[in-house]
Amino acid sequence: MDLHAVTDLPEIRPGDDIAELVADRAALEAGDVLTVASTIVSKTEDRAVDLEEFPVSGRATEIADRLEGITGEQKDPRFAQVVLEESTELLIDAPFLLTETRFGHICVNAGIDRSNVPDNDVLLLPKRPAESAERIRSGLEDRGIEDVAVIVTDTCGRPFRHGQRGVALGWAGMPASRDWRGEEDRDGHELGVTVQSVVDELAAAANLVTGEGNGGTPAVVVRNWDFGDHAGSDELFRSVEDDLIRQALRGWRFDG
Repeated sequence: MDLHAVTDLPEIRPGDDIAELVADRAALEAGDVLTVASTIVSKTEDRAVDLEEFPVSGRATEIADRLEGITGEQKDPRFAQVVLEESTELLIDAPFLLTETRFGHICVNAGIDRSNVPDNDVLLLPKRPAESAERIRSGLEDRGIEDVAVIVTDTCGRPFRHGQRGVALGWAGMPASRDWRGEEDRDGHELGVTVQSVVDELAAAANLVTGEGNGGTPAVVVRNWDFGDHAGSDELFRSVEDDLIRQALRGWRFDG
């Protein structure tokens, strides 16, 4: 498998065509996977906002005051308000905000970013990343570039581990997972539970190339990678009914 960053991309503005910008700078081939950082997707979709656009509710003020009391750092209730409006559920409200976004991703602060937003206060995640991925893929097809899958990526932390890694928020042109159930291992034992989240793994691999900070390489081409002869699945975000961790969090409260 080979990965290389798409270089020389300009600062992205609302309405920019990511498919066009990438196609002009990378010789894409059938079978490639294009990973695109959610940051530039959000910018094209005009998701950069100012905090003053969000009238503060009593709940947001309460959250900000409590976090300030716990951390000793000043907290802006307007930021808490944005997080609430971008979330369907607040799973943890202290000592940080862990939320479910409106498209099903669970992360800190609804994935809202304060970095790399030169003209606004914060950058929200794309509203519907799967649709964003499909739009980029269709844009490539309009330019005669067929059979290229697209993954919209972000970085987030993981329970039980330090550090952050790349994850997929939306994808198009490929299944989210390889389903190994029913296949056999080398000893002939049938696999019963293994479902491999390939979109997350490709997002994490691409993040090694894009890096963090001011690298300016938010798009990566993955080549010579084969999904293989496996069943596919588009299930990535767990439902509430089979998510035991989320169920446990609903009954937990921070007392620190």
